[in-house]
Amino acid sequence: MANLTFDLILRGGVVVNQDGIAPRDIGIRGGTIAAIGDLSLASAGETIDCAGLHVLPGVIDSQVHFREPGPTHKEDLETGSRAAVLGGVTAVFEMPNTNPLTTTPEAVADKVSRATARMHCDFAFWIGGTHDNARHVAELERLPGAAGIKVFMGSSTGTLLVEDDEGVAKILRHARRRAAFHSEDEYRLNERKDFRVAGDPSSHPVWRDTETALNCTRRLVDIARRERARIHVLHVSTGEEIELLAAHKDVATVEVTPHHLTLSADDYATLGTKIQMNPPVRDKSHRDKIWRGLDQGVVDVLGSDHAPHTLEEKAKPYPESPSGMTGVQTLTPIMLDHVAAGRLSLQRFVDLTSAGPARIFQIACKGRIAVGYDADLTVVDLKRKVTIQNDWIASRCGWTPYDGKQVTGWPVGTFVRGARVMWEGEVLTPSTGRPVRFLEAL
Repeated sequence: MANLTFDLILRGGVVVNQDGIAPRDIGIRGGTIAAIGDLSLASAGETIDCAGLHVLPGVIDSQVHFREPGPTHKEDLETGSRAAVLGGVTAVFEMPNTNPLTTTPEAVADKVSRATARMHCDFAFWIGGTHDNARHVAELERLPGAAGIKVFMGSSTGTLLVEDDEGVAKILRHARRRAAFHSEDEYRLNERKDFRVAGDPSSHPVWRDTETALNCTRRLVDIARRERARIHVLHVSTGEEIELLAAHKDVATVEVTPHHLTLSADDYATLGTKIQMNPPVRDKSHRDKIWRGLDQGVVDVLGSDHAPHTLEEKAKPYPESPSGMTGVQTLTPIMLDHVAAGRLSLQRFVDLTSAGPARIFQIACKGRIAVGYDADLTVVDLKRKVTIQNDWIASRCGWTPYDGKQVTGWPVGTFVRGARVMWEGEVLTPSTGRPVRFLEAL
């Protein structure tokens, strides 16, 4: 490819993509990928040597809570997205349980306005489905910057809740895109509140037990079938749900999280409320079954469920302590460590973090390294050993449950639409974020 000129060439890296793993150069022009292959005879305004590194399609984290507007003392769109790009993440879908809730066109437009030219990665915003806005979801899910409709069937952080079958059915009746669900049975949660043991966070998965999740997911699948709708079940935490959802892949897609793949109930002894999440971190048997579901192809995507709280808030005695922890910055290194351990192939990691989100959410021009696509790239060093520490965490709350954990595999560079946003732990090109575009809303 002689006489070609580009804005930027990534030279000598090993490209991981839908057609295999091989050394290739990538030529970028105007923020999009313009050529892939041997570009040794081409010229560019800037050339970056990626020898010894792997170049992946940009990692997409489709479940984060960045807290703005609302309790921005623990996170906001700028700090959350800074954490994202430091962790190799090029786009995030942010959740609607902010204050005010993201349930109206005005609230979505406000978030898009706050994020544009302030967030470091690209973004979309989930819209909360409610009893009040159910009849309007078809218009809401087509708004610029909207990731789709998110429904809480069980209460978590915030006040969004649609616990009844008819309320869920009404939302799905009007939805045209795939709707996402926090699937825990609110009725059972209320019945079992006495199972919480004061001061003992290990009782969290006893209260929010396997049946709480499974009952709700069973109801959800039945409603989706009746309404002929597509659903996305977030942060699946039980082996039984994996088995159930494997039989319903025509209507349901599946997200799992790094913490449900990495931590177990044994860790409450050392980490306590730091790993208190909804749905909870459970015993190792569930972790093993989730891995099996991932190995068998039942799982479609990884989401971090990044949901920060301050250490002071987390230090409150259980159950006054809030559920949630940081995760967007550690998603890539934690999962690359599983790759290094032979638990996961690099191509399956790419499938879960870029190709998978692009496929199930119908993202335009993201999710693969291809000519004409956005030049969103995550550059990683698979051999680098690093000990994750709290002082690396850019989230405003400043901590991670993985503090002190050594991992093999590390994000070296983050490119968002051709801009080198992060390189070697430094944010170089801030505030380039724009709304993600979706084929079903163009």
